[in-house]
Amino acid sequence: MPEGDTIYRAAAALRTALVGRPMLSFDSQSLDGVQPQVGRVIEEIESFGKHLEFAWDDGVVLHTHMRMTGSWHLYHPGERWRRPQREMVVAIGVDQWQAVCFNAPTVECYRSFDKRRHPGFGHLGPDLTKDAPNIDGCLDRIDRFADSNEPIAEVLLDQRIACGVGNVYKSEVLWHCGISPFRAIRDVDLATRRMAIETAARMLQENRMRTRRVTAPDTPGGLAVYGRNGLPCPRCNAAVKVQRTGEHMRATYWCPTCQAAPKSAMLTEVTPTGLVRPRAMDAEQEAAELYLDERDQRWSRSGQHEHQARPSTRSTPISIATRSMRSLGWR
Repeated sequence: MPEGDTIYRAAAALRTALVGRPMLSFDSQSLDGVQPQVGRVIEEIESFGKHLEFAWDDGVVLHTHMRMTGSWHLYHPGERWRRPQREMVVAIGVDQWQAVCFNAPTVECYRSFDKRRHPGFGHLGPDLTKDAPNIDGCLDRIDRFADSNEPIAEVLLDQRIACGVGNVYKSEVLWHCGISPFRAIRDVDLATRRMAIETAARMLQENRMRTRRVTAPDTPGGLAVYGRNGLPCPRCNAAVKVQRTGEHMRATYWCPTCQAAPKSAMLTEVTPTGLVRPRAMDAEQEAAELYLDERDQRWSRSGQHEHQARPSTRSTPISIATRSMRSLGWR
């Protein structure tokens, strides 16, 4: 029977494999109505007790509750499943990975409300995906709409300032510019603001005709930091970090060496009531590895046999960062 700590570690491993990647397939035997669409990017995976939620970049959220019977597993495409296919309730496919939920009693989708994506909350800023966007207009809108204490990572997401930047480009732009995502916009000079907006416009325009985002062509996967928690920074080789930021606690990826910020800025958060409190880092890598070690030990003791989801001869080990993993789930 899964407990909250098991689900936390499962979420950490699923984040490492799926977040930041466009979805290639989605299958569910029980969902009606709104569903994630192929091509949308998985932005977040969060655990709350025995609940797991997946959020896509168009605001669709998948909610699963494990209760006494549910489990999430992670496989390579074509790899044998450890539960029968009839027990599958959701399967999510991305490049090189397939996440499968078995026997979860609660599986549902809904759309989250995010005022930064809603055109009714202020007029939209210039569209950075278009040729020759009005960069000066974007800079003027920063002074008009952004709170002076707001981190630059959140300012880049504000569609009233500029349209087009989402969670992936936010992290990538700031890494390319060497800017800490936690730096208050008041401490970012005009030249640096311009560099960030221009870099965002360049990245968006370069990727207009691509099916897979590429911001760092020489880096495996095409992204410099997004979705690469625990992996080496392409610029300085330090370990990439991830932290939840902003009102909606989105994942922000950054290099603590290339994008250094005052320690206080990274270890505290301001709640909606104005209270400053410590913010725990999300130890995704450590949690994922611990989860997989426990999983391997349980399988070794139980001698559980594999169920074949589809014909395959593939048994190649798969990895999160520097260690091997096979699949996730309790049962």
